[in-house]
Amino acid sequence: MSEFSYPNYPTHEGYLTGKIRQDYIAIAAENGLLPVNAHRMADIVSLEASNDSRKPIQFWQLYSVLGPDRIVKIVTEFYQRVFDDEEWFRSVFARVGGVNHHINTQSAMWIDAMGGGPSYHGAEFRLTFHHTHNAMPLMNERGAARWVKLMVEALDASADLMAQDARIRPALNTFLTHFFGKYATEFSFANKESFGETNPPVRRKVNFMNMTTEAIEALSEDELKDALIGRGVDVSDYRDKQQLVNKALSL
Repeated sequence: MSEFSYPNYPTHEGYLTGKIRQDYIAIAAENGLLPVNAHRMADIVSLEASNDSRKPIQFWQLYSVLGPDRIVKIVTEFYQRVFDDEEWFRSVFARVGGVNHHINTQSAMWIDAMGGGPSYHGAEFRLTFHHTHNAMPLMNERGAARWVKLMVEALDASADLMAQDARIRPALNTFLTHFFGKYATEFSFANKESFGETNPPVRRKVNFMNMTTEAIEALSEDELKDALIGRGVDVSDYRDKQQLVNKALSL
């Protein structure tokens, strides 16, 4: 069911958009959150959010919904909290620049990654350089926990900016969760924090009638189960993938 008329704002590929989208899709497909062919699904790779409320907003589609002003306001909420925080945390940011510097650079990164066009020069090299040289004292469990706490507070305080569409907050949480996981791996700290509800899994529609035997056999066990359940089949008695394949072939 269509409920919206996106895009609210025109979108463009940025310096970060393509690489981040590619990386996220690969990880999400590996974890069963996106179909294995998601990189070929137009509604997923598009920079424009779907007008169908049943389909999640991917984070590279957020600019098409939020536009620049609301993104900047959310980032501003966060950095106001950062610069009001304890000295051990605040000082790491203050050594780099004032609050407006951080609002401008973080907003540029978000806008670029979210489909707003090229605004974050240096792309991933710049991100890596910043975290390795400027933010290193906070790239640990203590710093990560405080960062997440303040960001969640900022997102909660910005709820009115997301009220038009219940899919916005999970998309933002997905964006932040993706980067948090990336940094936890790169800097070897435990990934224990949560931003809240993230995007639900996206399942591709499967029509066995239009598929070859080889295509059905190539489906994952979860995809087979979901498709069979959608056809009204009780899959509880099917103990392995081959039994699921046989049932799908018989339909």
